[in-house]
This record gives sequence, C-alpha cells and structure tokens, in this order.
Amino acid sequence: MSNSTEDKRIGSIKHAEVLSVLGAGVLGAGLALLAPAALAPHVYWLIGVGTAVHGLGMTVKHRLEREQRVQPDWEHMLFGACWLALMFLMAALLLGFVVRS
Repeated sequence: MSNSTEDKRIGSIKHAEVLSVLGAGVLGAGLALLAPAALAPHVYWLIGVGTAVHGLGMTVKHRLEREQRVQPDWEHMLFGACWLALMFLMAALLLGFVVRS
C-alpha cells in the first residue's frame, strides 16, 4: 500500500472515530433529556466519570498509535487541546460542586 493510500485510510478512520464520538455524545445528551429530574442529583458524577473514561481511552489510543507510526503534529496538538479542555471542564465542575455544597 502506498504512503498516500495509507494516509487516506488513516484519515478515514479518524473521521469515523470523530463521527462515532459525536454520535455517542448526542445520544447521551438525548438520554439525559429523557429523565432530567432523575439524573439531576448525579450530574457531577456522570460528567466526572465520563470525562475520566474519555481521557483514559484517548490517552491509551494515542499511546498505541504513537507506537505504530509517526503521528502528524495536528494529532499531538488535538490531543493536548483536548486534555486542556478536560482540565477546564473538571475545574468548572469542582467549582460548581463546591459552590453548590
């Protein structure tokens, strides 16, 4: 397989992964809207666990891919930006939890 063909295949896989994650997020939001009163007491835990699981999965995937091939700079930047966003989210959650208590 030529390098160009391999790059296109990897790009297609990345697009599919993003689409899958986006769909899971929309599905989760829809399910949460079905029972907002029942889920409201658990909102901080649900978001915290979701953030932790996403961060773990993202990190494991990044490490595995790094062992298989040289990653383009944009993948490293996206990985770092995602972790930065997760840290801001967790800080906002902790602040909201402390203020709420």
